[in-house]
Amino acid sequence: MSVVTIAREGNIAVVTIDNPPVNALSQAVRQGLVDAVSELDGDPDVSAVVLVCAGRTFIAGADVSEFDKPPQPPHLPDVVSTIELAAKPWIAAIHGSALGGGFEVALGCRFCLATADASVGLPEVTLGIVPGAGGTVRMVRLADVEAVVDLVTTGKPVRAPRALELGLIDRIIEGDLRAAAIAFARDALSRPLPQPLSLRPAPTVPVAFWVETEAAVAKRARGEVAPLRALACLRRATETDFAAAMQFERATFLELRASEQAAALRHVFFAERAAPRPAGLSGVQALPLRNAAVIGGGTMGAGIAAALRDAGLPVILIERDDAAVERGIANLRDIFAGAVKRGRLSEAAAEARLAGVTGSTDYAALADTDLVIEAVFEELLVKRQVFEQLGRVCRPDAVLATNTSYLDPQAIAEGLPNPGRFIGLHFFSPANVMRLLEIVPTPQTDDATLATGFALARMLGKVPVRAGICEGFIGNRILKRYRAEAEALVGQGVAIAAVDAAMRGYGFAMGPFEAQDLGGLDIAFLQREGARAAGRDVPETLGDILVRAGRKGQKTGGGWYDYKPGDRRPVPSDEVTRLLGARIEPGAALDAEAIADRLVGAMAREGEAILAEGIAEKAADIDLVEIHGYGFPRWRGGPMFSTRSTLT
Repeated sequence: MSVVTIAREGNIAVVTIDNPPVNALSQAVRQGLVDAVSELDGDPDVSAVVLVCAGRTFIAGADVSEFDKPPQPPHLPDVVSTIELAAKPWIAAIHGSALGGGFEVALGCRFCLATADASVGLPEVTLGIVPGAGGTVRMVRLADVEAVVDLVTTGKPVRAPRALELGLIDRIIEGDLRAAAIAFARDALSRPLPQPLSLRPAPTVPVAFWVETEAAVAKRARGEVAPLRALACLRRATETDFAAAMQFERATFLELRASEQAAALRHVFFAERAAPRPAGLSGVQALPLRNAAVIGGGTMGAGIAAALRDAGLPVILIERDDAAVERGIANLRDIFAGAVKRGRLSEAAAEARLAGVTGSTDYAALADTDLVIEAVFEELLVKRQVFEQLGRVCRPDAVLATNTSYLDPQAIAEGLPNPGRFIGLHFFSPANVMRLLEIVPTPQTDDATLATGFALARMLGKVPVRAGICEGFIGNRILKRYRAEAEALVGQGVAIAAVDAAMRGYGFAMGPFEAQDLGGLDIAFLQREGARAAGRDVPETLGDILVRAGRKGQKTGGGWYDYKPGDRRPVPSDEVTRLLGARIEPGAALDAEAIADRLVGAMAREGEAILAEGIAEKAADIDLVEIHGYGFPRWRGGPMFSTRSTLT
């Protein structure tokens, strides 16, 4: 069956792309579109062409699987140009998503129509490339340059209503898209047609705009190349003629497609695509999730409850007393109010989110709950007491989960009736924002419960990674090694600020010491103290020395750095130098690259050990954990990908 077919409705031809699952622009699709133009231009009975797509979406982009292969004709720029300059005008009818090459095809059409819930955009920078079929060159001739710059350099798509405001589409369609597009085409033929975008003049943009914007994009990109190269394409599109701008864009696209950053981002793309549905659970039916409960309304519990509400699940919030319930509800209210302030939610939507939460101190309220997530204090006895009560009141088939960060889930679930329904779900704070979810089954966890954990991740829009049981699972175990290596560098005479600067230069938002000051040095300190109290031999860290001196981070006005009242900027501390002086033995000087190599190498070696022990199933899972949970720069692909040629 052909992936591109033609039907005729009187004098209107309807070209349909049917290339499941997302109608990607494979070579067969590209050839089919070129052939359709040729056939329909030669048909005297056809006056206009409507382009639609079968299935759940319009063309959602290029065929990424072709990126590692030599380009095959017809090349997409030629396909778009063929459509744009066809003798019969084409009308794109968009549902689902028109992204990347899909939106470039739509830009080649004389008109763009879309359903209200459709989205359009050029997300190429998220794959380390730039649009390669005229996206930058045509966009600046269609919409406000400032808006276009934001869309192209961030790669963020926009919904149809916003696209209409920006002038990226011509009309929003309610009802039957195909029928409405045919009617639109007939009406359009009765009026003068707009010029193809390739024939329209480019706007004149002041040089100062490009200079200021380049500085802003560079600051945001933190070493990522594609956003700045995309900006250069947009600038060239306003300063040269159409043909020259197209040539510049295409050359940039081909150069970046072969780059290390593009390879890294493709690695992450495929890992993310595979993560929600692991092959080992193929055919396993998840349990139904109609409602949920959270035990504990603190920062983590409230964040988990907010994430559940965002997914539409009614939530029961359990706390130890009425005052704690009120605090938990207040925490949720603050989360939703913040979403309103940032424009993510309307006031009405925030009220509806909060109305779907029931606070209680009575575990009996959980008698018919499908999923219960415990998020109480990280203390084994406290958590065991929670699950003892859950075991008495919950249905035998209810999924019971712990959000522990470090404790052994098996010890938490000890004595729980029907342990097959127990699982670890390690959320990252703030849980309603952070995308990572470590899913930690015990040896007793059954497949249906495990599948339900992954189904929950999909509902919440999380990136799920299965982790085995060890101290810290995948992410916190690597974090511990990363911090230890950072402290080792300080012990060898490397300045704290130099370590942080090196990791910012590598692409992290913060260095390891800045991040600890923000989160609080006492959190890891208390975990180490607990291990010591249990009889384990845990050597004293440099961080322990600071905490014992009262330096717990920003909240105490000092940690690894000093902080002035009301100012979060870190200031190198003479007091820290004095406190740690006895533990520092100056060694050879290291530049920023050598510092980053040491730290990332330590992360990767710990990752190798995690793989060898079966704690992680594959290296890509470790990369996802570090990118989505710990701020590892996405464009480097994760510690395992970025060091794949240097690990020994």
